Amino acid sequence: MPTILFSAPYMLPFVERFRPVFDHYGIDLILPETVAERLEEADILKYAGQFDGALCGDDRYTPRALEACAPRLKVISKWGTGVDSIHAETCAHLGIKLGRTPNAFTLPVADTVMGYILAFARRQPWMDKAMKAGIWDKISGKALHEQTLGIIGVGTIGKTLARRARAFGMKIFGTDILEIDHVFIAETGIEMTDLATLMANSDYISLNCDLNPTSYHLINAASLSFADNTAVLINTARGPIVDEPALVAALQSDNLAGAALDVFETEPLPHDSPLLKMDNVMLAPHNANSSPAAWERVHWNTIKNLLDGLGMDSTHLETFRN
Repeated sequence: MPTILFSAPYMLPFVERFRPVFDHYGIDLILPETVAERLEEADILKYAGQFDGALCGDDRYTPRALEACAPRLKVISKWGTGVDSIHAETCAHLGIKLGRTPNAFTLPVADTVMGYILAFARRQPWMDKAMKAGIWDKISGKALHEQTLGIIGVGTIGKTLARRARAFGMKIFGTDILEIDHVFIAETGIEMTDLATLMANSDYISLNCDLNPTSYHLINAASLSFADNTAVLINTARGPIVDEPALVAALQSDNLAGAALDVFETEPLPHDSPLLKMDNVMLAPHNANSSPAAWERVHWNTIKNLLDGLGMDSTHLETFRN
């Protein structure tokens, strides 16, 4: 009878809903007492050798953790798309299968970015705050067709965002380490360029790339120095893409007009972060993926990946959905 370390934060509150599936397949569950945002390496090591599969969120499956869990651990099924917290090379070396859901949250994340762009362009949160403070102040806003969007990482989410921005008449710049299909470029009018040029010419700079060695601290003091002081940085990708102290410095020195951040280098965001006290910064608790329809699809695909990784027949999994 296989045992699963079940630690996906978005699924844990509904574990009883999924328990009939695990009972049907004869799977025992290990449920950690608390999962604030993820399991760290030390948390995983407490369970090393006790489980055959993992159903997780952004848990830190480091080489050390993976080696301690092998050879019993056969599969890690990640809830969501990004697997940057799981050391894929070690998984491959140890024969541990790694499952995820590609394109899991493309639509809600692209919508989130557009929401931030509209909020900063039309100044709605700031007018609302002033009105509720008894201040009748016509704060100046801009129409999106007057503004430029720079997309760093023109993958699935970046492309979806570009199509949305194009519908608003925005000029779009893009940069990516991979070559972008010429058909998409013709469709959207996106101008592919280098990072410095994109930073210098964009009113809004949206991070939509994966976290990998080429993107770690891609946004730092040097790259931020290219940005215009009227620009707004938007990060709905991964926190470590941004050197947070460098971002804070740019905001405090008015070298950047604002920021909208859904992800952070340390999550949850520490209570002493200067970002919490900045009026030109919009913050969210890593929630750009929010979408009941998307979550539901990812829940069941994550279970399917787990069953497949354990060599079990997932053909009739749909019969458990309700």
